[in-house]
Amino acid sequence: MPPRARSAWFRTLGQLALILVGAAVLGILVGYPWPIVTAAALGVVAWHYWRLRRVLIRLTARQRLTPPLGEGIWNELDRLLHRSQAEMRGRKRRLIEMLRAYRAAAAAMPDAIVVVERNSQRIQWFNEAATGLMGLRYPRDIGAPVVNRLQPLQLAHWLASGRNAEPLEAASPWNPAITLSLRLIPYSENLWLLVARDVSRLLQLEQMRRDFVANVSHELRTPLTVVHGYLDMLDPEEHPDWAPMLAEMQRQSQRMTQLVEDLLTLSRLESQDNLPAEDTVSMASMLSTLKREANALSQGRHEIAMDDLAGVDLFGSNKELHSAFSNLVGNAIRYTPAGGSIRIRFRPESSGIARGVVLEVVDSGYGIPAAHLPRITERFYRVSTSRSRESGGTGLGLSIVKHVLHLHQARLEIASEVGRGSTFACHFGVDRIRRRDAYGEAYADNLAYPAHPSDI
Repeated sequence: MPPRARSAWFRTLGQLALILVGAAVLGILVGYPWPIVTAAALGVVAWHYWRLRRVLIRLTARQRLTPPLGEGIWNELDRLLHRSQAEMRGRKRRLIEMLRAYRAAAAAMPDAIVVVERNSQRIQWFNEAATGLMGLRYPRDIGAPVVNRLQPLQLAHWLASGRNAEPLEAASPWNPAITLSLRLIPYSENLWLLVARDVSRLLQLEQMRRDFVANVSHELRTPLTVVHGYLDMLDPEEHPDWAPMLAEMQRQSQRMTQLVEDLLTLSRLESQDNLPAEDTVSMASMLSTLKREANALSQGRHEIAMDDLAGVDLFGSNKELHSAFSNLVGNAIRYTPAGGSIRIRFRPESSGIARGVVLEVVDSGYGIPAAHLPRITERFYRVSTSRSRESGGTGLGLSIVKHVLHLHQARLEIASEVGRGSTFACHFGVDRIRRRDAYGEAYADNLAYPAHPSDI
């Protein structure tokens, strides 16, 4: 208890004791001590109830009341209540100012922001940008179902995903020329934040970049063909002095041709939303081809091993998957010193074949520093520029791998340690698995049968 409150408490007790003692003395003098003491005690109780009534009035009154002067416990209680009310009003004022500031900031944002009630999916609030981008109107749309107001966008299933909803790109219901990127952000138990951003300009620039790369790469094919033709006509034996220059020119032109081919492949993959044609990919043949290509590229400088532990096939594009896997194998050989080892392993996921399969390319090469791993799949990104040029890499291989796996609803995981090698793992879901029967034929029911023909 604060010193001032303690002092007021003892002062009130002292006053009560003095009143009762005075009443007793007066009662003794007049010959009626107990009636007078009782009357004095009732008077004290009545006075305290009257002060209690004043406290209740202060608590229920809307107006501001100045606390009375005095040193008793009730006056101290009045002062404490007045101070508490003042602090509460100050906090309320600050909260209102903060809320106004946040609303003003949200209203000024160029992105459309819509507050949606979780259970009813009704609109609680939206900023001005939501009017221009999504066609919402105030106050007409306040309290309306967001799915109905944003027709023809198919948002019911997307909103049902809740916290797991992925960003959605769709044309604006108000202006089909605008492409919106929608994000759903649950920020409380009962409210969601629907954020819509205009990405039309970004998509146009991305398409312009893709068209530029594709057109330039295509136009470079003709001059490169001419250069190749003239270089092939020059015989180094007829001009021994030119032999080193001709060899370097052929090597650089071949590297340029490979770069153009990789650019065209990457541009084609980026422009696709799905695979044009899918079929069962025989992984036994694929792994044999990869090992044969690895041996040809290594020329005996590495130890190459291959394990088929999954015993299943994949559903997808044989051409695209071969391009991705061969890029991983080629990189492993290029960046592994002579005498190292490369292992190609096709195995089930750690929790079993029902969770998917993994194709891993494990090498004992130089390794990749951890700082480079987040950007290693970007186009033209190189950990070591000099080493990449010496090995003949174009800097596009891992970007091609990432896009091929994306088209197959798969993902790429990279684990590496400097000086100990790297592991590139392609994870495929169970919907991409086609099991083999006892005769090696693939079938689609991939959950009801064992993984290996020996188990049938």
